[in-house]
Amino acid sequence: MVSGSGPKGALSSLKGQVWLLAKVVTAYIGAVIGAGFASGQEIMQFFILHGASGLKGVALATALFAYLGGYVMFLCTSLKSTGYKEILTLLLGSRVGKVIDILNLCMLLGGLSVMLSGSAAIFGEQFGLPARAGVLVVVTLTALVILGGLDGVLTANVFMVPLKFLAVSLISLAALHLGGGTVNLEPVVPAAGVAGHWAVAGFLYVSYNMVVPVAVLSSLGRTVPRKTGVAGGVLGGLLLGGAVGLVTLAGLRHFPEASAYQIPLLYLAGRLGHGFQQVLGLLIWLAILTTAIAQAHGFASRLSGGALRPYRIFGVGACLLALPLSGFSFATLVRLLYPLFGCVGLVLLLALLAAPFAKFFRRPEKMLHIIERFNIINRKI
Repeated sequence: MVSGSGPKGALSSLKGQVWLLAKVVTAYIGAVIGAGFASGQEIMQFFILHGASGLKGVALATALFAYLGGYVMFLCTSLKSTGYKEILTLLLGSRVGKVIDILNLCMLLGGLSVMLSGSAAIFGEQFGLPARAGVLVVVTLTALVILGGLDGVLTANVFMVPLKFLAVSLISLAALHLGGGTVNLEPVVPAAGVAGHWAVAGFLYVSYNMVVPVAVLSSLGRTVPRKTGVAGGVLGGLLLGGAVGLVTLAGLRHFPEASAYQIPLLYLAGRLGHGFQQVLGLLIWLAILTTAIAQAHGFASRLSGGALRPYRIFGVGACLLALPLSGFSFATLVRLLYPLFGCVGLVLLLALLAAPFAKFFRRPEKMLHIIERFNIINRKI
């Protein structure tokens, strides 16, 4: 009887660990792959315009995504965090952490407004539907997912994120295989892309994209074992880098034609047929939806302290607070808000990169003391 239950118990435990791993991986990927990624415009600016050197930038970004994903999950599981405030306090200290905390809350609301506006643009320009309907659909679906609590958010990611990840990857692979031509490894002109050097571009790309993932991953500190969390962070980062690499190679193969389009991936999909264009339009909207969910979740988890009812109230409240700004055009909001996102992301990235040296090697006893202090607080809560 014991021998029979042993394998069943082990199998059940393994399934549980795989499910948790999938939740971490998809939460990470879903927080990064937004409309800019799915459209190909981000990757065009940060990597493709750098030619062959852009591939070096992709390699750098992949390494950073994998390292930071694993390290953030290590911190979250060590602190048993339910939101990113603990992480910011640990990395930046209480004073600077409070400033970045306030900016992060504003960024999450601003980013949610951008996603609502982006949905309006997709509904109007791609699907020929009323633009305001795009806002209402995303607000409604985001609120419904938030009402399901943390499990609702993670389960939604497990089902939706692989769809957009696979769609981006398959369109890129198809464009590489069927598109014809050769991979163009020459940059357009010196400093044509974001920043003047591929290493700076790769570094900035990761900093620009780490704010929302930190907000999302930090909510998993109490629900995911450390080894599973770290493995999920690393795997999610490697998969992100792989998707960036595929889009970069596809863009280089169809360069410079693809660079003339606001949505480069739409051009690549068009080379494969009209059906692919429609699929990509749906993909970009799906990317907007999952990013909106991630931002509302990050906002709610920060303010709720892990309690379900406040989480639901703050999550739905975030959707309502984001509505007024969503009336502005997508391009205007991106131009006004994204530079701020980049600045805060850069501060966070530098802190994450410096933390292992400052906390573990120079002052390991202080790191352990801070972790233990947070654990005592969480146990009291």
